[in-house]
Amino acid sequence: MAPTVILIRHAQALHSFNEQCQTLSRHLRQNVPLAQTIDLIVVSPMIRTLQTAQQSLGWLIERGVPVILRPEWQENSAKPCDTGTAIPIMEAAWPQFNWADVDPLFPKKEGLYEYSQNGLTRRGIEARRWLRERPEKCIAVVSHSGFLRVGVSYRKYENADFRIFGWEEGGEWDGVGGRLVEWEETERSGGGVGVVAEGEYPKEAEGRAVGEVAHEVPK
Repeated sequence: MAPTVILIRHAQALHSFNEQCQTLSRHLRQNVPLAQTIDLIVVSPMIRTLQTAQQSLGWLIERGVPVILRPEWQENSAKPCDTGTAIPIMEAAWPQFNWADVDPLFPKKEGLYEYSQNGLTRRGIEARRWLRERPEKCIAVVSHSGFLRVGVSYRKYENADFRIFGWEEGGEWDGVGGRLVEWEETERSGGGVGVVAEGEYPKEAEGRAVGEVAHEVPK
């Protein structure tokens, strides 16, 4: 059976970063029974996502819940702020995580990670397919606003917020990968912690996001 997925947007690099992470951690621990069942944590191998995972999900990591770094969950654009750091540098700074299995192409924006509509479509398919084929029952993923919205779930995420998803029954979407279906409890409130104002969701056409207000899809 495909795992339940908790998609998390990282906290912002502002004065309130630690506060955002603490709020997320507290909410998951106290208000989301499902979070107690998380048996895998997937993290984009970039600084803000690693920091958010460590501060917000550290209580799970201390329990022994494994962490896997997956470059397909990195942010969309090829701007410096959305491009990762070389693996040897990151490994030296974050030795507690396993970098040996990270795609050596990272952080180049090439191949699966190229900043193009085709690249984002392929990357989203691969990200969903990998998740759906995992044996775990509940997976938490710490990623970025643009990719979560454009490549994976077509939902807007506030800083250090989350949404919970199952999978559409039967068939496949975009050819492979499967379609995520949000749980009512986070869809109704616009997120697990924050509330998204009406009209801020990207429009959809045949399952694909169009007219992205943040221009996270290349033209």
